[in-house]
Amino acid sequence: MSLTQHRTAACPLCGCPDLTPLEHERGRRFGDCPTCRLVSADPGELPDAETERARYDTHLNDPADPGYRKFLEPAAEAVTARCPVGAEGLDYGAGPGPALAQMLAERGYPTALYDPFYHPDPAPLSRPWAFVTCTETAEHFHRPIDDFTRLAGLLASPDAPLVIMTQPLTSEIDFASWWYARDLTHVAFYRPETFEWLGEHFAWQIEHPHPSVTVFRGCGASAGGAGR
Repeated sequence: MSLTQHRTAACPLCGCPDLTPLEHERGRRFGDCPTCRLVSADPGELPDAETERARYDTHLNDPADPGYRKFLEPAAEAVTARCPVGAEGLDYGAGPGPALAQMLAERGYPTALYDPFYHPDPAPLSRPWAFVTCTETAEHFHRPIDDFTRLAGLLASPDAPLVIMTQPLTSEIDFASWWYARDLTHVAFYRPETFEWLGEHFAWQIEHPHPSVTVFRGCGASAGGAGR
């Protein structure tokens, strides 16, 4: 999602200018970064806000849907395993159906919402939190370095977890036919090496409690990450 929009021919995460062209079977053009290994949409492929909103309006993210709740359970468990009951957090990019926030609140973890389309009040971005979740959102970042820098600054302490849920681009996946890249609003794809690059860049510790969940720690205001 266009949380911080900026178009550039260089890698939108590490700034490397020497991207290897990739193309999806649907005709979309991408660049493969040799430095951080992010695959990002060509600047001309980035959707505008109207196109994004129209696509998001079709999502059926019902908080009462058992299947959707099961899908989000690994992210919820990543929070509850690392934070005490009563910890207050933020769901960044909550979308039209903030099911994860509801799941966490039911377990004693009050969770505020921010989304540029559905929960645009910027107030939650002005204070630190005991945890931040970002589920099925990072793939929408037009300028990932800006959003990850912002996310780092939203955590109250080095122990506060940043929980990222996105489908990783692993070596077993044929990107040219990958279903995850068919969505026009998916513009950033993270390899395992990309998460490692983020950890090194920001001096974050990394955990992978689930194939689609990455937890960063050491992101809090007192951590002194290299990216800030």
